[in-house]
Amino acid sequence: MSHPDTTPTESAGILSALGSKYSAEILCAAGTPKSAQALSDDIEIPIATCYRRIEELVDAGLLSCEGRQLSEEGRRTNIYRRTLDELEVDFADTRPRFSRKRRTEAKNQLQDQLED
Repeated sequence: MSHPDTTPTESAGILSALGSKYSAEILCAAGTPKSAQALSDDIEIPIATCYRRIEELVDAGLLSCEGRQLSEEGRRTNIYRRTLDELEVDFADTRPRFSRKRRTEAKNQLQDQLED
C-alpha cells in the first residue's frame, strides 16, 4: 500500500529512524511482542541504546506498544511489535515515497499462536 501523503517531516523521521544503528535489527526481532529488555538481549545491545532506538521507531510509526506485561522482577513493562513487514522507499521523485506492507491483526494472532 503506497503512502504518497507522507509529509517531508514524516519521511525524514522514517529515514532517520531506519538509519540509526540497530534499528533494522530491532524491527526484525519485533515480529512478536517483546519488551525492551528482550529486544536488548536478542540483539545483544545495551538497554539504554535499545530504549533510544525503540523511541525513534515508535515516533516514526514503525514500531508500536502492544501493551504491558509483568517482567520476571514483577514490574510492568511495555511490549513492542513492528507495525509492518516490508517498507519500500522510492527516491525517483522530489522526495521519498514509501510503500508499506502493514502487519494485519490476523497475522499477529497467528504468529502469537505459533510462538506459544
